[in-house]
Amino acid sequence: MPRVVVDVMPKPEILDPQGKAVLGALPRLGFSGVTDVRQGKRFELAFEGEVTDAVLAEVEKMAETLLSNPVIENYAVRVES
Repeated sequence: MPRVVVDVMPKPEILDPQGKAVLGALPRLGFSGVTDVRQGKRFELAFEGEVTDAVLAEVEKMAETLLSNPVIENYAVRVES
């Protein structure tokens, strides 16, 4: 069954307090070398049949109107098999 994935991330200029909290916790847990963490969201949408250009256009609309906040977040749409 084809699946379309929408990855949503805060724009680079937007503060990411959750990412900063993870970054601060990593050394306390014994992990080193990480210089930055950004936390985002992943949506997996399953479709019956083929994922056509029309389906991808609809997913783009979903991503822009519901799955992300375009003022503070970027998103990327891709197909996974």
